[in-house]
Amino acid sequence: MKYIIYTLSLLLLTLSGCKPTHKDSDNKLSVSIEPQKYFLEAIVGNKYTINTAIPAGSNPESYDPSPSQMVNIGKSRMFFKVGNLGFENTWLNNISINNPNLQIVDCSVGIPIIMDDHGHEGHSHQGSDPHIWSSPSTALIISKNMFNSIIESDPSNNDYYLDRFTDLEKVILATDSTIRSYLSQAPSKSFVIFHPALSYFADQYGLTQYSIEVEGKNPTPQQMSELIQQAKKDNVKVVFVQEEYDKKNAEPIAKEIGAEIVSINPLSYSWNEELIKIAKAIAQKHD
Repeated sequence: MKYIIYTLSLLLLTLSGCKPTHKDSDNKLSVSIEPQKYFLEAIVGNKYTINTAIPAGSNPESYDPSPSQMVNIGKSRMFFKVGNLGFENTWLNNISINNPNLQIVDCSVGIPIIMDDHGHEGHSHQGSDPHIWSSPSTALIISKNMFNSIIESDPSNNDYYLDRFTDLEKVILATDSTIRSYLSQAPSKSFVIFHPALSYFADQYGLTQYSIEVEGKNPTPQQMSELIQQAKKDNVKVVFVQEEYDKKNAEPIAKEIGAEIVSINPLSYSWNEELIKIAKAIAQKHD
């Protein structure tokens, strides 16, 4: 069944690629995930409509788009990829081949690579952690890459985009300041997370991230025992679980170390609010 969907997707992509440029392509942009949409909408305002390829609640590492979604991407003027998501590694080459006029922008350019050796249900990260939007410093680089691509494509509105980018930069820097304020009060500089999606957040703020998952799989009893010992040693007070994963996977370790389970959504459109929520949880602030 999956093969049929894949074949149909490629067929529709080919058909859409053979047609003249769609009239909507001049004012449509596509991104992979909602946090990107947050940054891009802040920059372009009402000049473009933004299409998100991966719907809310879906796993960006294993998501397979519907044929209609593939065609919708092909109708965009530009596609802003995160850089190394499973979805992008699987589908973007075909999208590019069948839509030669579609400009693909790599938002990860200029971001230092954090290595990551875990895989997920057949979708490899190919050695680097793809969750590059999870810190203010990397978010600013992503936003700058978007801004530079937009003004290159539409220089006549340079001043408009610059004003909006400047406002976005202020929001990102204010988010960083708020996070630092909370983390300065944290009882521990370590946290546990089911799926290691906060590597860049941890790196920026000098935190240690312990993953329950091991190479995309549930840990063995020995691995769980070692994690519990380390978490106790580091006085870990919070265990994060992304919304797309079952909280039950984190309950044994949270109970054993006396930590709170907090549901998070790193894929939320409300990028700044989500990162502040994470910082507050690490700091054990519940206002």
